[in-house]
Amino acid sequence: MRAVIGVTDNRWAEFLRARPHLTEANFWLPSGKEAFKALQPGEPFLFKTHWPENRLVGAGFYSGFDIFNVREAWELFGEGNGVASMDELAQSIARYRKAPPDVGASIGCVLLRDLFFLPPEETLAAPSDFAKNIVRFKGYDLLGAGAHVDLMFETMLRRAEIRINDETGAPTTVPGPVFGRDRLMKARIGQQAFKGLVLTSYERRCAITGNHIQPTLEAAHIRPVSLAGENRLDNGLLLRSDVHTLFDLGYLSVNTRHELQVSPRLRQDWGNGQEFYERAGRVINVPQVRANRPDRGAIEWHLDTIFLR
Repeated sequence: MRAVIGVTDNRWAEFLRARPHLTEANFWLPSGKEAFKALQPGEPFLFKTHWPENRLVGAGFYSGFDIFNVREAWELFGEGNGVASMDELAQSIARYRKAPPDVGASIGCVLLRDLFFLPPEETLAAPSDFAKNIVRFKGYDLLGAGAHVDLMFETMLRRAEIRINDETGAPTTVPGPVFGRDRLMKARIGQQAFKGLVLTSYERRCAITGNHIQPTLEAAHIRPVSLAGENRLDNGLLLRSDVHTLFDLGYLSVNTRHELQVSPRLRQDWGNGQEFYERAGRVINVPQVRANRPDRGAIEWHLDTIFLR
């Protein structure tokens, strides 16, 4: 299991510390050309303030990374961007880029869930091997790091009611109200991260109609969270809002070959639906990354449980 320490803008950390109701955040990178591949979903990301403070002040768990423009980042995460408004977000990014504020500018977004911050009097010193010239991130292997780093991470994670199993490296939990085993499933991501990652995985187009008017698009769960589904990319579809409703009600589905299935009930109940009957049997749009395509089990569940035969 790995972890990353990221150098945070001190104002970003203080803003989020003052808002404990926010459980997801966007640790944004001012350039839309940067990439972040250091973690897998569910692994910890710790926040370190700039020198001379140089303190570990909080952490979250990694949901994923993507490129959004400033407007999209604000619509998805709002104050979880560490600022009070979209204009302030654009201005913060502009200061780093030394360019005029632009809500259409692309930024890198490290998406985090289950945030927590230590009280100011309990923050921890950064590890001694975190050099002053590191301006972004440093990764650590939680099983192979030195004694000081091991102790530092264990202390930090215990305060979030988590410990690392020394034999396997698998995350386990200790009793407490903040974190549970389900929150450490590697495939699990935050709700807002789910929306954003589904949006980009489907290239901002409805999987069924191809519609790309973004305000009408919604991230749909194939198996709803309320019925044991998870916030996972392979449990998601990007759908136009009315298509989303029809999918949730069982008038539409897809099979394991990703072909659109249209219930005869759509015409029987509403005397309409020609747009969808014309598309019946066609392969829907799916993500280019195979691992992000609709999960077979989720599809079979929707066909067996929700779809109106």
